Amino acid sequence: MKTRFRGATLSLMIVLAFTLAITLISTARTASAAGPVTVQLGTAAAFAVLAGTPAVTNTGVTPATVITGDLGIHPAASVTGFPPGLVAGAIHTADAVALQAKSDLASAYVDAAGRPATATYATLGGRTLVGGVYNAGGATLGLTGTLTLDAQNDPSSVWIFQATSDLVTASSSVVTFINGGQPCNVFWQVTSSATLGSGSTFIGTIMALTDITMGSTVSVNGRALARNGQVTLISDNIRRSTCAAPQPEETSGPTVTPAVATATPTRAVATATPAGAATATPVGAATATPAASAAPVGAVVGPAAPTAIPAGSLPSTSTQDDTPVVLILPVIALGVLYLLARRRRAYPVN
Repeated sequence: MKTRFRGATLSLMIVLAFTLAITLISTARTASAAGPVTVQLGTAAAFAVLAGTPAVTNTGVTPATVITGDLGIHPAASVTGFPPGLVAGAIHTADAVALQAKSDLASAYVDAAGRPATATYATLGGRTLVGGVYNAGGATLGLTGTLTLDAQNDPSSVWIFQATSDLVTASSSVVTFINGGQPCNVFWQVTSSATLGSGSTFIGTIMALTDITMGSTVSVNGRALARNGQVTLISDNIRRSTCAAPQPEETSGPTVTPAVATATPTRAVATATPAGAATATPVGAATATPAASAAPVGAVVGPAAPTAIPAGSLPSTSTQDDTPVVLILPVIALGVLYLLARRRRAYPVN
């Protein structure tokens, strides 16, 4: 009897410990995949290029610089090199729109700078990083070669890079994605200036405290936003990144058999006309009687189509909080062990 009691107790404890361990591991994996929440840019999100002072300048004619998104500057008003540069958006110089965008940029900059770091790296070339907050540790944040951002099949993954000094990328350096990921969720908070080398391919929103300088033929899928300094371009291509809206789940409604008109045979009826002629309806002619509110043939009547939800309004499933499960399981385990101990004291085994 005593042996059976001890064996049952040990088995129960093993099962509970195993269940708790699995739950904790699952929760840890979920938290790692989710990473930080995104940085809200406010009205600055509409801008591909935004500067403070003294100017936004563009040189280089072939190829021409192309900016997809708005271009703005405040409090200065100098924008040169457009044309030959092209802006697929509005140009705001020292107006209320640019002022508000600069204010929202300042808030986003402070938010990104204050996030707790996941890891510290001064050099990014050759690394593969999952979503997180990465701090340069006081040194210049440098990129030579390729930086790979692994979204782990989670399109809401977010990367925040804190350049606690300058940001400098080498010529022909590359930032790229694997396993999903969106440029709208990559942010570069730069405490000083940002310099992108010629021919480099860059992803994300640069939020620099001072200047942003790009070499020739740089490609940016994101934004170049300078809080207080200028933005200098040379035959570059900057495309404002936006997050793709989540696809609504497909729903299938019940299939309704299409209504079919039924023919009602009638006998010929002579209708007198003013001229005395009779118009006869042939015997056996079918008169179609449509069903009330019948759907067109082939139509399927079902529930209304789901309404698309704007990007960013749905939380990622990877960020769900499993804390209640983690807390409940140890309580259950302690309760069961307590009852077993009480039972053992009430019924001692010799």
